[in-house]
Amino acid sequence: MAHLKENISSFFNNRWLVFVVAVWIQSCAGIGYLFGSLSPTIKRSLNYNQRQIARLGVAKDLGDSVGFLAGTLSEILPLWGALLIGAIQNFVGYGWVWLIVTGRTPALPLWAMCILIFVGTNGETYFNTAALVSCVQNFPKSRGPVVGILKGFAGLAGAILTQIYAVMHSPDHASLLFMVAVGPTMVVIALMFIIRPVGGHKQVRLSDGFSFSIVYSICLLLAAYLMGVMLVEDLVDLSHTVITIFTVILFILLFIPIAIPITLSFSQGPRIPAEEALLSESQKQEPTKYEDDTQEIIFSEVEDEKPKDVDMLPALERQKRIAQLQAKLAQAAAEGAVRIKKQRPHRGEDFTLTEALIKADFWLIFFSLLLGSGSGLTVIDNLGQMSESLGYDNTHVFVSMISIWNFLGRVGGGYFSEKIVREYAYPRHVAMAAAQAIMAVGHFIFAMGWPGAMYIGTLLVGLGYGAHWAIVPAAASELFGLKKFGALYNFLTLANPAGSLVLSGVIASSIYDREAEKQAHMHHHGQRSFLSSLSSFVYLDEPLKCTGAICFFLTSLIMSGLCIIAAVLSMILVYRTKTVYAHLYGRSQG
Repeated sequence: MAHLKENISSFFNNRWLVFVVAVWIQSCAGIGYLFGSLSPTIKRSLNYNQRQIARLGVAKDLGDSVGFLAGTLSEILPLWGALLIGAIQNFVGYGWVWLIVTGRTPALPLWAMCILIFVGTNGETYFNTAALVSCVQNFPKSRGPVVGILKGFAGLAGAILTQIYAVMHSPDHASLLFMVAVGPTMVVIALMFIIRPVGGHKQVRLSDGFSFSIVYSICLLLAAYLMGVMLVEDLVDLSHTVITIFTVILFILLFIPIAIPITLSFSQGPRIPAEEALLSESQKQEPTKYEDDTQEIIFSEVEDEKPKDVDMLPALERQKRIAQLQAKLAQAAAEGAVRIKKQRPHRGEDFTLTEALIKADFWLIFFSLLLGSGSGLTVIDNLGQMSESLGYDNTHVFVSMISIWNFLGRVGGGYFSEKIVREYAYPRHVAMAAAQAIMAVGHFIFAMGWPGAMYIGTLLVGLGYGAHWAIVPAAASELFGLKKFGALYNFLTLANPAGSLVLSGVIASSIYDREAEKQAHMHHHGQRSFLSSLSSFVYLDEPLKCTGAICFFLTSLIMSGLCIIAAVLSMILVYRTKTVYAHLYGRSQG
């Protein structure tokens, strides 16, 4: 009985349980990616034009990205408290929008609708921050895979929720809003007490690599399955029973990873010597706060005190000389012979947000992210209108598709960028530059409007956009440290709405409405007085409906150019941080 209690306790304190539960929370946290499916319903019910929908989209992007409060509260409150606040915001924001769209409460002005969308989507920042902070602390040596998988499932949320919505079989499209308000709230409240740091650096095992391989395999299987199901549902008129079976299989795939913490907790034997060595090495690399601060100060001091010729020495000799100088400084400081002053941190050490804000590298990451992810988010927000303008009726297909490619981009971005830093000790942002070049091609294909352009463009932009959100958090934690990771990460996410505000809220919507007005003028020329007035009365948004590739031609070309500039910024960052990554990961090569 005592042994069983010990196993149950081990299970609830297992870092893999926290990781799997974080994956489930992230699976319903990417509500913002459903906006392409929600916006046509809101547009029809409230008689909005494209510019008004674009403003709601910017409010959604701001809510999804302004995470200062989430970052601050996650340092003050227990993580379950932050998750509870996020769940309440999600329920109130989207629940109220559902009440308005279904006519159960009076309609509100546009600015109030923007606030509701902001509040509802802002709940995601609490889910994201709690999941990332707990798992990065529990897996300090596997940041790339952990961040990639977690952010990947947030990107896949659109496809998962769309599939669950298909089971509801409701002719009322507003019921998707109801599901968005209630579903994630219930999941998060049910699981919030499990999300916490559990001393993961003390749980290192030889099987960790195999466990990650299982999770990666499930990710690929899940993406392929959702893609197949979505295409079958689009091409074939399926019965409700078949759709229900498809959804049950989806839930089984999502539940498979729970086998990892169960196996580790209930079938664990004594640690083998290799695991003891791994554990002791991991613990050596986790100094106490005081030791960590002292080492940081001494490292900074060594950088200033070391002779210039040290950098010219071979790697092993250089490390030896620096270690000797560190030892002398530490001894002198302990005896009071010298007083070591706290200096600004160097890249690779722990920065506060204010210290990071004066570093050029931080702003290179920010503006590269603004141009790259901002253009991707503009496509996600306007996907419904883009597909309608090219003659596609079922916009849900492309929303689900971009969710899947976004997911694979995040998982792949985390995996390949980790390979680059681990095997070549080369900056992670080289993978970001490649992703941005892929996005530039995707935007160009959207602009051309060729047959099948929606499918190919969605694939390339989704993959590239997703990679940003695996690479940036991991790179920020490497260059600017883990201590203030929540604040640093939430500041960088501001690049998303900033890019969307300009590209979607100003450029894309203005060009779309201008082209729609031109087409309306041509259609109604000569008989504008009576027929146009009648048309406007019956279909208030009809004059602002644009058809053809011209609707997003100029917007897509602009975004293609901006992605090329973003790739150049990423390569500048690669050039500037080569020595940092050689220092961080080079020792593991020798």
